[in-house]
Amino acid sequence: MLEGKAIIGETDMLQAMQQDALDLAAKALDSFDVTEPTDIARFIKKEFDGMYGGGWQCIVGTDFGSFVTHCCGCFIYFCVGSLAVLLFRGSSDSEQLDPTQLSVLETVKE
Repeated sequence: MLEGKAIIGETDMLQAMQQDALDLAAKALDSFDVTEPTDIARFIKKEFDGMYGGGWQCIVGTDFGSFVTHCCGCFIYFCVGSLAVLLFRGSSDSEQLDPTQLSVLETVKE
């Protein structure tokens, strides 16, 4: 059950996609116990793959570090109580990105 309000730490997602992530986390927490972070992550990842196409990664837990490469507009990190959720669409290299995403990344690199 969703005990408290989700607090977004970092994101570059559009508002509608952010809301989908928060809604899915709430649904996962209604379906799984907080002590089952792998099941929660699997649920959120599979739902996002279905909604927005494949390639999504989800990490759920109370204590983890990360250093990831993600597609532009496809990253959110938020907490619900003591449980943290990191959801992103991975990117292995710039050749897999569409031209609009590549230009954004090139701008950031300058």
